Amino acid sequence: MVKKANFSWLLIALMGFLLVLPIAEDVGFMSARITRVVMFSWLLAIGVWSLRGFGFFFRIGIGFAIAGIVLNILVANTTSDIWSFGSFFALLGFLATAMWCIGHKVVIGRRITTNRIVGTINLYLMFGVLWATVYAFIERMIPGSFAGLSRPIVQGWSGEWLYFSFVTMSTLGYGDLVPVSATARTFAYLQAIFGQFYIAILVAGLVSAYITERLRAEQDGR
Repeated sequence: MVKKANFSWLLIALMGFLLVLPIAEDVGFMSARITRVVMFSWLLAIGVWSLRGFGFFFRIGIGFAIAGIVLNILVANTTSDIWSFGSFFALLGFLATAMWCIGHKVVIGRRITTNRIVGTINLYLMFGVLWATVYAFIERMIPGSFAGLSRPIVQGWSGEWLYFSFVTMSTLGYGDLVPVSATARTFAYLQAIFGQFYIAILVAGLVSAYITERLRAEQDGR
């Protein structure tokens, strides 16, 4: 029996990651490196179970999750750039796999279900995490690409990337953390454009499909 995908696992993983990581960095009850390992491992280990109904892609997701967890542990115990870049790519691979699977269900699904709505939320949050990872990678490859960072960068990563990513995607634009290099600015405006189109097209499409489904059900009930 093939298990159906349950996107709630990934939503739980993402919400825990987005809420706990920045707070843990402020509280400082663990070192920044340990916090990074714990929260990235949490995201990968819990989130991968949302792909159980996707067969081959589930196995790919498990592969990226295991690789990401192992590489993050190595990053916490060494200063080698090889493990750091490897953990970046493992996370990117996992996010890409999850977004492909969930996007397929969200876009082509016919019925408006709770799981489909949760999938839509997951996609938005994953795009935010994806762009945050890209910004961290840009700063690692081109130091000084961003101005206004308030804390030291731990091997290319800081919770501030999540803040900047979601502020940019929602077009709030506080201006406290700004892209400076051409590459950083390019990805920033592309994310801002994406954020607006995502809400306008996908979410509006789901609402429209839900209303149509309700009207059809009411007509069939008469």
